[in-house]
Amino acid sequence: MNQDVNQDWKPPRLDGKIAVVTGASRGVGRGIALALGSAGATVYVTGRSTRSEGRTEDLPGTVDDTADEVTARSGTGIAVRCDHTSPSDNQALADLIRERHGRLDLLVNNAWGGYERSGEVRFDAPFWDQPMWRYDLCDGSLRAQYDVTRVLAGLMLPQRAGLIVGIGFTDGDIYLGQAAYDVFKSASDRLSRAFAADLRKHAVAALSLHPGFVRTERVEAAWEALGSGPAAVVHSPEYVGRAVVELAADPKVLERSGQVVSTGDLAAEYGFSDIDGRQPPAFRLEGRMTLATRMDRLNRAVAAGSVAAGRREEEK
Repeated sequence: MNQDVNQDWKPPRLDGKIAVVTGASRGVGRGIALALGSAGATVYVTGRSTRSEGRTEDLPGTVDDTADEVTARSGTGIAVRCDHTSPSDNQALADLIRERHGRLDLLVNNAWGGYERSGEVRFDAPFWDQPMWRYDLCDGSLRAQYDVTRVLAGLMLPQRAGLIVGIGFTDGDIYLGQAAYDVFKSASDRLSRAFAADLRKHAVAALSLHPGFVRTERVEAAWEALGSGPAAVVHSPEYVGRAVVELAADPKVLERSGQVVSTGDLAAEYGFSDIDGRQPPAFRLEGRMTLATRMDRLNRAVAAGSVAAGRREEEK
């Protein structure tokens, strides 16, 4: 994704702020971490893809790469290999931050494993044709958000300040096209609302942020595998990151606690743009193609591209 970063955005400064962005090896998580780096924050970049232990699904990006880029942006990037479905990994992360800083200012719950193994069974197959492992992947992703928030929230309570952002996607009452995916994406928003209710008296905010249709590494890989060049999609991952930065710097963010907000709407309100200078509006599903079917086509293209790449390697 070779785009120049638009220099018109003047990020509010978050120097001295301590943030965790889960699932930040690539995609939206990486975009959020980089935007926080541009604002001067210290960012704990977590995920399972590392330079030393390999990358999930062989997609580009590791926590180490993202952390280095955060530091290059004027922030401080700290890579932590963390599987958020593991309670011991989550607790170790909390212990590390407590020992080094004694507090946490921002948690972004971005990690989502529900798209994995998508080449094995159609992502948008009806529920009776879906294997239980797909339900478990979505279930595990939501449970991971719950557990990491449970152990990290205690680092926000003593200072009576902080922000927890859940990255999700639903479109009102529109069915997303796969039962488990639909249920757990909706549940992610409810989880943020529950966090907000419990944290309100401690002056810690929690909300759910919806991206649009994002040009991630997965999308890029799909279009390249199809031989059609880079995907023409709505916006970059850093557009979401800029929304997070603006929220984290907003002294009145507690007034938003419990809400579901969209990147496009926040861009119009706060006055920021994407890295190419555009300001895409909030994303809405249109037409008869469900989001699950869109994801199925992308995932299958990624899988086909990986197989083809493997064959080319074998032929060398």
